[in-house]
Amino acid sequence: QAQLVESGGGLVQAGGSLRLSCAASGRTFSMYTMGWFRQAQGKERDFVAAISSSGAITNYAEPVKGRFTISRDNAKNTVYLQMNSLKPEDTAVYFCAATSGTTRTVAVRQYGYWGQGTQVTVSS
Repeated sequence: QAQLVESGGGLVQAGGSLRLSCAASGRTFSMYTMGWFRQAQGKERDFVAAISSSGAITNYAEPVKGRFTISRDNAKNTVYLQMNSLKPEDTAVYFCAATSGTTRTVAVRQYGYWGQGTQVTVSS
């Protein structure tokens, strides 16, 4: 059974950093584009970043460009999201997801596999 498990969330002060991890199992996720999404309380789930199967191509949402970096280690079946210069508005539950689409795939409905999410809270 395909499974994605996020970790690394927590409470951090504004300006700080966190690194999220997403461990994949059960399928050959190295063949998939992997993405990160986030959902703030009471809001819709939004695209954050995506990385191609090889890791050569990335795509970022405007609010996180220059601050977040997505990467992957296919040997470890793990995807990462390095988050720097965090702001209170980055507070959300962060989800890892997989799609057979490209890094331009940003719609929630086009991602077929999801993790359970990890909470990130940024205090001001």
